[in-house]
Amino acid sequence: MKINLQAIGFSAGESLEKYLTEKLEKLDNFYDQIIAANVFLKEENASEKDSKIIEILLEVPGDDIVVSKKGESYYEATDLAVDTLKRLIIKKKEKMSKK
Repeated sequence: MKINLQAIGFSAGESLEKYLTEKLEKLDNFYDQIIAANVFLKEENASEKDSKIIEILLEVPGDDIVVSKKGESYYEATDLAVDTLKRLIIKKKEKMSKK
């Protein structure tokens, strides 16, 4: 899987990039046909508690899977987004196996 990371308005640190990569690569265990993951990191209303936003677009055969999550940190938002992606991938595989 190819991972494209884009931090909007700031520079993502090496530890955050490594964390994201490790989390996203684990999705291959659930679905081996993921082509790419496009990740967008941005901050909205820095005064709010949950201001860190992550959007992940997974390119898979058929319909792409898009998830957007907010958190207090990019690590928390990443965990929420990857958990949601995991559920959506499993649901997609179940639909495909019924066909």
